[in-house]
Amino acid sequence: MSVSLQPLLLLLAALLFVLASAFAIISSTHQSRSLYADLQDIEAERWYLEEEYSRLLLEQGTWASHHRIAQEAGASLGLEAPPHDRTRLVSP
Repeated sequence: MSVSLQPLLLLLAALLFVLASAFAIISSTHQSRSLYADLQDIEAERWYLEEEYSRLLLEQGTWASHHRIAQEAGASLGLEAPPHDRTRLVSP
């Protein structure tokens, strides 16, 4: 009784292809999960930076208000608006 080698080789080749496919799926899944975790970290950082930017815009608006500038000019530089009798209207 002679056993043909061809079906055995086909079975071995199919087994190798199945194993290679399984390892490719495992690698792809691992890479996908790793990239998704990185995406989550980046989105959390983006959220934090947007929140910080909003706070800085609010602070800039507070520091740049006309009342605040006049208050600082008066307190630190001793500046104040001149009285009305010392102002003149200049026409062009």
